[in-house]
Amino acid sequence: MTFADPFAQSVSSQANVARALSELRRGGAIAISAGGETAIAIAAELIEEPGFAWALSAAEAGAGTGTRLLITVERAVRLGLGASAGIERFRLMSLPTAVSADVIRQLADPTAEPIDPAFLDLQTSDDVPAVLCQAVIELAKAARLLPAAVVVPMTRAKAESFVAEPFRLAAGDVIAYRRSAASGLKRVGAAHVPLIGALGSGAVETEIIAFRPMDGGKEHLAIVIGKLDPSRPVLTRLHSECFTGDLLGSLRCDCGDQLRGAIDEIAKQGSGVLLYLAQEGRGIGLVNKLRAYQLQDAGADTLEANLQLGFGADERVYQPAAEMLRQLDVREVRLLTNNPEKVKGLAQCGVAVSERVPHVFPANDHNERYLSTKAVRFGHMF
Repeated sequence: MTFADPFAQSVSSQANVARALSELRRGGAIAISAGGETAIAIAAELIEEPGFAWALSAAEAGAGTGTRLLITVERAVRLGLGASAGIERFRLMSLPTAVSADVIRQLADPTAEPIDPAFLDLQTSDDVPAVLCQAVIELAKAARLLPAAVVVPMTRAKAESFVAEPFRLAAGDVIAYRRSAASGLKRVGAAHVPLIGALGSGAVETEIIAFRPMDGGKEHLAIVIGKLDPSRPVLTRLHSECFTGDLLGSLRCDCGDQLRGAIDEIAKQGSGVLLYLAQEGRGIGLVNKLRAYQLQDAGADTLEANLQLGFGADERVYQPAAEMLRQLDVREVRLLTNNPEKVKGLAQCGVAVSERVPHVFPANDHNERYLSTKAVRFGHMF
């Protein structure tokens, strides 16, 4: 007997979410529904006075209950607001009508000019169902925006008069989006590309294969070195893209060393695969990673910076990696990593990990604290 995947989405559902992501990134309004309840949302970091005025008018005409600010518990704690009693993972607060768009952006972004929320007299609200709050936050994260939004609760029927049909979504489709996009990866291009590693020897027999998600989003790459033997565990590295480290040679991290060192090690072993995943900054995106760097320069460590921004410690998902390995006919791997979460994450996605292969490189004066945080707070094994 076969069972339907509860996270499966149709191509049309994914396309709707993808369109809504674009609208959210340009500062537009989207609507998310579950049952008869709907929340209209605008990304907090992009809110401007005209957009906020529109939200206030929608609130007045739609339900008369006013606007809300939705943030994660992590961000709420950093603002001194504590966790919400009504919504476990989020904090929902009523916004006074006198508040400005500038203040909303300051509340959402810890790199903006500091503001004390105590002066705003923000009151906790619980009139947006938790599933809608989760979906709004998931959509903001998928758009690589700060996980915070101005929210207007209203009925689905009312919302239809404020938000155009392409930008009205079901909460379940939004929550399933990242996993569904991963399961729909399609091989779209491949080429022979000789590579050079850190030691200069490199990997001449290399094929780079591009996989595109169903929604047309950013491609993931499989860098296949030598000829894979799927009958044996394949030496594999999962590498999240790092523009600053991989391309610019940043000294703040060890990503460039890990990338080129993995190429050398796989070439030395004769064959294997490096999966280059479009998950910059542990899944928070390049802009938010730069914001995290700014917070680190002010004293936060890597984990604290993510929490201050409102993200979890690590926002990466492993479904894309597992799907790429499946399409390469790789079922069992020797994983080149220091991160036990990668071992666990792949296993949870159905990929057997027969061995963890250490992948350690010397520190420098600029990344010693970064590597120490990896070991102490993220549990990496050096």
